[in-house]
Amino acid sequence: MKHFLDLADWTAADLQYLLDSAVTLKDEHRRGGNPPLLKGKALAMVFQKPSLRTRVSFEMAMQHVGGYAFYLSPQEIGLGKRESTADIARVLGGYVDAIMARTFDHQHILDLARWSPVPVINGLTDYNHPCQAMADLLTIYEEFGRLEGLHLAYIGDSNNVTTSLLMGAAQFGMKMTIGSPEGFQPKPAALEKARQLARGRLDVAVTDDPLAAVTGADVVYTDTWTSMGQEAEAEQRRAIFPPYQVNEALLSHAAEHAIVLHCLPAHRGEEITDEVADGPQSRLFPQAENRLHAQKAILVHLLGAGGAADDEDDQTEQTEKKPKKKGKKDKKDKKK
Repeated sequence: MKHFLDLADWTAADLQYLLDSAVTLKDEHRRGGNPPLLKGKALAMVFQKPSLRTRVSFEMAMQHVGGYAFYLSPQEIGLGKRESTADIARVLGGYVDAIMARTFDHQHILDLARWSPVPVINGLTDYNHPCQAMADLLTIYEEFGRLEGLHLAYIGDSNNVTTSLLMGAAQFGMKMTIGSPEGFQPKPAALEKARQLARGRLDVAVTDDPLAAVTGADVVYTDTWTSMGQEAEAEQRRAIFPPYQVNEALLSHAAEHAIVLHCLPAHRGEEITDEVADGPQSRLFPQAENRLHAQKAILVHLLGAGGAADDEDDQTEQTEKKPKKKGKKDKKDKKK
Protein backbone atom coordinates (compact mmCIF):
# COMPACT_ATOMS: atom_id res chain seq x y z
CA MET A 1 0.00 0.00 0.00
CA LYS A 2 1.20 3.53 -0.77
CA HIS A 3 0.94 6.36 1.75
CA PHE A 4 1.86 10.04 1.36
CA LEU A 5 4.04 10.82 4.37
CA ASP A 6 7.25 12.40 3.05
CA LEU A 7 8.46 13.57 -0.35
CA ALA A 8 11.54 11.44 0.26
CA ASP A 9 9.37 8.30 0.05
CA TRP A 10 8.49 9.00 -3.59
CA THR A 11 10.61 9.07 -6.71
CA ALA A 12 11.13 12.29 -8.63
CA ALA A 13 9.19 10.73 -11.51
CA ASP A 14 6.24 10.01 -9.19
CA LEU A 15 6.26 13.56 -7.85
CA GLN A 16 6.42 15.02 -11.35
CA TYR A 17 3.47 12.82 -12.30
CA LEU A 18 1.51 14.21 -9.35
CA LEU A 19 2.35 17.79 -10.37
CA ASP A 20 1.26 17.17 -13.94
CA SER A 21 -1.93 15.53 -12.67
CA ALA A 22 -2.60 18.55 -10.47
CA VAL A 23 -2.24 20.87 -13.47
CA THR A 24 -4.71 18.74 -15.43
CA LEU A 25 -7.22 18.51 -12.58
CA LYS A 26 -6.99 22.27 -11.96
CA ASP A 27 -7.62 23.01 -15.64
CA GLU A 28 -10.54 20.55 -15.75
CA HIS A 29 -12.09 22.15 -12.68
CA ARG A 30 -11.86 25.63 -14.15
CA ARG A 31 -13.34 24.47 -17.46
CA GLY A 32 -16.46 23.04 -15.87
CA GLY A 33 -15.54 20.57 -13.18
CA ASN A 34 -13.67 17.34 -12.52
CA PRO A 35 -15.13 13.93 -13.35
CA PRO A 36 -16.25 11.88 -10.29
CA LEU A 37 -13.04 9.87 -10.15
CA LEU A 38 -13.52 9.06 -6.46
CA LYS A 39 -17.28 8.56 -6.41
CA GLY A 40 -18.23 6.61 -3.32
CA LYS A 41 -14.83 7.11 -1.64
CA ALA A 42 -14.55 8.57 1.88
CA LEU A 43 -11.68 10.42 3.57
CA ALA A 44 -11.39 10.68 7.38
CA MET A 45 -9.58 13.87 8.46
CA VAL A 46 -7.92 13.56 11.88
CA PHE A 47 -6.87 16.87 13.47
CA GLN A 48 -4.68 17.50 16.49
CA LYS A 49 -3.82 20.99 15.17
CA PRO A 50 -6.51 23.35 13.86
CA SER A 51 -6.29 24.52 10.26
CA LEU A 52 -8.11 26.62 7.68
CA ARG A 53 -6.35 25.54 4.49
CA THR A 54 -5.82 21.87 5.33
CA ARG A 55 -9.41 21.19 6.29
CA VAL A 56 -11.14 23.15 3.53
CA SER A 57 -8.76 22.09 0.76
CA PHE A 58 -9.08 18.39 1.55
CA GLU A 59 -12.87 18.59 1.92
CA MET A 60 -13.26 20.43 -1.36
CA ALA A 61 -10.73 18.21 -3.15
CA MET A 62 -12.80 15.15 -2.30
CA GLN A 63 -16.03 16.92 -3.28
CA HIS A 64 -14.60 17.99 -6.64
CA VAL A 65 -13.90 14.38 -7.62
CA GLY A 66 -17.11 12.91 -6.26
CA GLY A 67 -15.92 11.73 -2.87
CA TYR A 68 -16.71 12.63 0.71
CA ALA A 69 -14.55 13.92 3.58
CA PHE A 70 -15.37 14.46 7.25
CA TYR A 71 -13.61 16.17 10.14
CA LEU A 72 -12.58 14.44 13.38
CA SER A 73 -11.60 16.84 16.17
CA PRO A 74 -8.96 16.26 18.87
CA GLN A 75 -11.81 15.67 21.32
CA GLU A 76 -13.17 12.83 19.18
CA ILE A 77 -9.80 11.16 18.57
CA GLY A 78 -7.01 11.39 21.12
CA LEU A 79 -4.14 9.72 19.31
CA GLY A 80 -2.41 7.48 21.84
CA LYS A 81 -4.56 8.84 24.70
CA ARG A 82 -8.16 7.58 24.55
CA GLU A 83 -6.91 4.53 22.65
CA SER A 84 -3.78 3.44 20.87
CA THR A 85 -2.88 4.87 17.48
CA ALA A 86 -2.76 1.31 16.13
CA ASP A 87 -6.36 0.68 17.20
CA ILE A 88 -7.53 4.01 15.77
CA ALA A 89 -5.87 3.23 12.43
CA ARG A 90 -7.50 -0.18 12.17
CA VAL A 91 -10.92 1.05 13.23
CA LEU A 92 -10.94 3.98 10.82
CA GLY A 93 -9.56 1.78 8.06
CA GLY A 94 -12.65 -0.37 8.34
CA TYR A 95 -14.91 2.63 7.75
CA VAL A 96 -13.16 4.81 5.15
CA ASP A 97 -10.96 4.60 2.07
CA ALA A 98 -8.18 6.93 3.27
CA ILE A 99 -7.03 8.83 6.35
CA MET A 100 -5.52 12.32 6.43
CA ALA A 101 -3.97 13.32 9.76
CA ARG A 102 -2.58 16.64 10.99
CA THR A 103 -0.57 15.97 14.14
CA PHE A 104 2.17 17.30 16.37
CA ASP A 105 4.34 14.19 16.84
CA HIS A 106 5.63 12.72 13.57
CA GLN A 107 5.61 9.27 15.13
CA HIS A 108 1.81 9.42 15.22
CA ILE A 109 1.62 9.64 11.42
CA LEU A 110 4.14 6.81 11.08
CA ASP A 111 2.13 4.65 13.47
CA LEU A 112 -1.12 5.40 11.65
CA ALA A 113 0.48 4.36 8.37
CA ARG A 114 2.02 1.24 9.87
CA TRP A 115 -1.31 -0.09 11.13
CA SER A 116 -3.82 1.38 8.68
CA PRO A 117 -5.35 -0.92 6.04
CA VAL A 118 -5.98 2.17 3.85
CA PRO A 119 -3.69 4.95 2.56
CA VAL A 120 -2.59 7.60 5.06
CA ILE A 121 -1.78 11.19 4.07
CA ASN A 122 0.40 13.44 6.19
CA GLY A 123 -1.48 16.73 6.56
CA LEU A 124 1.35 18.14 8.73
CA THR A 125 3.56 17.07 11.61
CA ASP A 126 6.19 18.92 13.59
CA TYR A 127 8.78 17.21 11.39
CA ASN A 128 7.45 17.93 7.89
CA HIS A 129 4.60 19.21 5.72
CA PRO A 130 4.65 17.33 2.38
CA CYS A 131 1.22 18.41 1.10
CA GLN A 132 2.20 22.06 1.53
CA ALA A 133 5.45 21.43 -0.32
CA MET A 134 3.55 19.87 -3.23
CA ALA A 135 1.39 23.00 -3.48
CA ASP A 136 4.55 25.12 -3.35
CA LEU A 137 6.24 23.11 -6.09
CA LEU A 138 3.09 23.29 -8.20
CA THR A 139 3.04 27.08 -7.84
CA ILE A 140 6.70 27.36 -8.86
CA TYR A 141 6.18 24.92 -11.74
CA GLU A 142 3.24 26.94 -13.07
CA GLU A 143 5.24 30.16 -12.84
CA PHE A 144 8.48 29.02 -14.49
CA GLY A 145 7.51 25.88 -16.42
CA ARG A 146 10.26 23.90 -14.70
CA LEU A 147 11.82 23.20 -11.32
CA GLU A 148 15.32 21.94 -12.08
CA GLY A 149 17.99 24.60 -11.75
CA LEU A 150 15.77 27.19 -10.07
CA HIS A 151 17.02 28.95 -6.93
CA LEU A 152 14.70 28.73 -3.92
CA ALA A 153 15.56 30.91 -0.91
CA TYR A 154 13.92 30.19 2.43
CA ILE A 155 14.09 32.96 5.04
CA GLY A 156 13.19 32.62 8.73
CA ASP A 157 12.61 29.74 11.11
CA SER A 158 13.74 26.42 9.58
CA ASN A 159 10.66 24.42 10.50
CA ASN A 160 8.61 21.51 9.13
CA VAL A 161 7.90 23.40 5.90
CA THR A 162 11.63 23.89 5.36
CA THR A 163 12.23 20.16 5.76
CA SER A 164 9.71 19.27 3.05
CA LEU A 165 11.02 22.01 0.75
CA LEU A 166 14.50 20.52 1.18
CA MET A 167 13.22 17.12 0.07
CA GLY A 168 11.44 18.69 -2.89
CA ALA A 169 14.52 20.64 -3.93
CA ALA A 170 16.56 17.44 -3.67
CA GLN A 171 14.14 15.49 -5.85
CA PHE A 172 13.98 18.12 -8.57
CA GLY A 173 17.56 19.38 -8.68
CA MET A 174 16.86 22.86 -7.36
CA LYS A 175 19.31 25.16 -5.65
CA MET A 176 18.21 26.05 -2.12
CA THR A 177 19.61 28.66 0.22
CA ILE A 178 18.35 28.92 3.79
CA GLY A 179 18.72 32.10 5.82
CA SER A 180 18.01 31.38 9.48
CA PRO A 181 19.57 32.55 12.75
CA GLU A 182 21.80 30.16 14.63
CA GLY A 183 19.73 27.80 16.72
CA PHE A 184 16.88 27.92 14.20
CA GLN A 185 18.60 26.35 11.21
CA PRO A 186 17.73 22.95 9.69
CA LYS A 187 18.74 19.90 11.67
CA PRO A 188 21.86 18.21 10.26
CA ALA A 189 19.89 14.96 9.82
CA ALA A 190 17.39 16.68 7.50
CA LEU A 191 20.17 18.23 5.44
CA GLU A 192 21.97 14.92 5.16
CA LYS A 193 18.80 13.11 4.19
CA ALA A 194 18.15 15.65 1.43
CA ARG A 195 21.72 15.42 0.13
CA GLN A 196 21.56 11.62 0.00
CA LEU A 197 18.20 11.77 -1.74
CA ALA A 198 19.54 14.19 -4.35
CA ARG A 199 22.54 12.01 -5.27
CA GLY A 200 24.67 15.05 -5.93
CA ARG A 201 21.92 17.15 -7.59
CA LEU A 202 21.14 19.33 -4.56
CA ASP A 203 22.99 22.62 -4.16
CA VAL A 204 22.07 23.74 -0.64
CA ALA A 205 23.63 26.39 1.59
CA VAL A 206 22.67 27.46 5.11
CA THR A 207 23.60 30.90 6.42
CA ASP A 208 22.61 33.32 9.15
CA ASP A 209 22.75 36.16 6.59
CA PRO A 210 19.30 36.66 5.00
CA LEU A 211 20.67 38.97 2.30
CA ALA A 212 23.19 36.35 1.19
CA ALA A 213 20.46 33.70 1.12
CA VAL A 214 18.07 35.71 -1.03
CA THR A 215 20.57 37.17 -3.51
CA GLY A 216 19.68 36.12 -7.05
CA ALA A 217 16.85 33.84 -5.94
CA ASP A 218 13.98 32.95 -8.26
CA VAL A 219 11.68 32.17 -5.34
CA VAL A 220 11.70 33.78 -1.89
CA TYR A 221 9.80 31.80 0.74
CA THR A 222 9.04 32.61 4.36
CA ASP A 223 6.86 31.33 7.20
CA THR A 224 5.73 32.45 10.62
CA TRP A 225 8.41 32.92 13.25
CA THR A 226 6.33 31.08 15.87
CA SER A 227 4.47 27.92 14.89
CA MET A 228 1.63 26.22 16.75
CA GLY A 229 2.94 24.65 19.93
CA GLN A 230 5.72 27.27 20.26
CA GLU A 231 3.62 30.06 21.77
CA ALA A 232 5.75 30.16 24.93
CA GLU A 233 8.72 31.18 22.77
CA ALA A 234 6.89 33.94 20.89
CA GLU A 235 8.47 36.93 22.64
CA GLN A 236 11.97 35.46 22.42
CA ARG A 237 11.48 34.79 18.71
CA ARG A 238 10.17 38.29 18.04
CA ALA A 239 13.45 39.62 19.42
CA ILE A 240 15.59 37.35 17.22
CA PHE A 241 13.88 37.29 13.83
CA PRO A 242 13.30 40.93 12.69
CA PRO A 243 16.42 40.91 10.45
CA TYR A 244 14.78 38.00 8.60
CA GLN A 245 11.64 39.87 7.64
CA VAL A 246 10.81 39.59 3.94
CA ASN A 247 10.30 43.22 2.98
CA GLU A 248 10.87 45.27 -0.14
CA ALA A 249 14.49 46.01 0.78
CA LEU A 250 15.36 42.32 1.17
CA LEU A 251 13.36 41.30 -1.90
CA SER A 252 15.27 43.80 -4.04
CA HIS A 253 18.31 41.50 -3.83
CA ALA A 254 16.46 38.57 -5.39
CA ALA A 255 16.14 38.15 -9.14
CA GLU A 256 13.96 40.76 -10.80
CA HIS A 257 11.47 38.07 -11.80
CA ALA A 258 11.40 36.48 -8.31
CA ILE A 259 8.12 35.41 -6.76
CA VAL A 260 7.29 35.35 -3.04
CA LEU A 261 5.65 32.42 -1.27
CA HIS A 262 4.29 31.93 2.25
CA CYS A 263 2.39 28.86 3.44
CA LEU A 264 0.05 31.00 5.59
CA PRO A 265 -1.25 32.06 8.02
CA ALA A 266 0.94 35.14 7.78
CA HIS A 267 1.74 37.42 10.69
CA ARG A 268 1.90 40.60 8.64
CA GLY A 269 4.42 43.06 9.96
CA GLU A 270 6.54 40.26 11.38
CA GLU A 271 7.95 37.74 8.87
CA ILE A 272 6.46 39.56 5.86
CA THR A 273 5.23 43.08 5.15
CA ASP A 274 1.93 44.07 3.57
CA GLU A 275 3.80 45.63 0.66
CA VAL A 276 5.36 42.28 -0.24
CA ALA A 277 2.43 40.02 0.66
CA ASP A 278 0.07 42.10 -1.50
CA GLY A 279 2.65 43.20 -4.06
CA PRO A 280 3.14 42.19 -7.70
CA GLN A 281 5.67 39.48 -6.86
CA SER A 282 3.43 37.77 -4.32
CA ARG A 283 1.94 34.39 -5.20
CA LEU A 284 0.57 33.74 -1.70
CA PHE A 285 -3.03 33.21 -2.75
CA PRO A 286 -2.49 31.16 -5.93
CA GLN A 287 -0.19 29.10 -3.69
CA ALA A 288 -2.96 28.65 -1.12
CA GLU A 289 -5.42 27.61 -3.85
CA ASN A 290 -2.90 25.07 -5.10
CA ARG A 291 -3.25 23.13 -1.84
CA LEU A 292 -6.61 22.07 -3.26
CA HIS A 293 -5.31 20.91 -6.62
CA ALA A 294 -2.09 19.27 -5.40
CA GLN A 295 -4.00 17.30 -2.78
CA LYS A 296 -6.64 16.35 -5.31
CA ALA A 297 -3.90 14.78 -7.43
CA ILE A 298 -2.55 12.90 -4.39
CA LEU A 299 -6.01 11.60 -3.48
CA VAL A 300 -6.83 10.48 -7.01
CA HIS A 301 -3.46 8.76 -7.30
CA LEU A 302 -3.80 6.93 -3.98
CA LEU A 303 -7.48 6.03 -4.32
CA GLY A 304 -8.00 5.82 -8.06
CA ALA A 305 -7.85 2.59 -10.05
CA GLY A 306 -4.70 0.70 -9.12
CA GLY A 307 -3.54 3.48 -6.79
CA ALA A 308 -4.06 2.01 -3.35
CA ALA A 309 -2.54 -1.44 -3.62
CA ASP A 310 0.92 -0.90 -5.13
CA ASP A 311 4.25 -1.21 -3.33
CA GLU A 312 2.79 -2.64 -0.11
CA ASP A 313 5.97 -4.28 1.15
CA ASP A 314 8.15 -1.29 0.29
CA GLN A 315 5.81 1.22 1.95
CA THR A 316 5.61 -0.84 5.14
CA GLU A 317 9.39 -0.62 5.42
CA GLN A 318 9.26 3.15 4.88
CA THR A 319 6.65 3.84 7.53
CA GLU A 320 8.55 1.96 10.22
CA LYS A 321 11.57 4.25 9.86
CA LYS A 322 12.18 7.18 12.16
CA PRO A 323 12.24 10.58 10.37
CA LYS A 324 15.92 11.08 11.18
CA LYS A 325 16.85 8.14 8.97
CA LYS A 326 16.99 8.26 5.21
CA GLY A 327 13.66 7.23 3.67
CA LYS A 328 13.83 4.14 1.51
CA LYS A 329 13.36 4.76 -2.18
CA ASP A 330 10.58 3.01 -4.04
CA LYS A 331 11.78 -0.23 -5.64
CA LYS A 332 9.91 0.60 -8.79
CA ASP A 333 8.10 3.59 -10.22
CA LYS A 334 4.42 3.92 -9.61
CA LYS A 335 2.22 2.54 -12.38
CA LYS A 336 0.66 5.44 -14.17
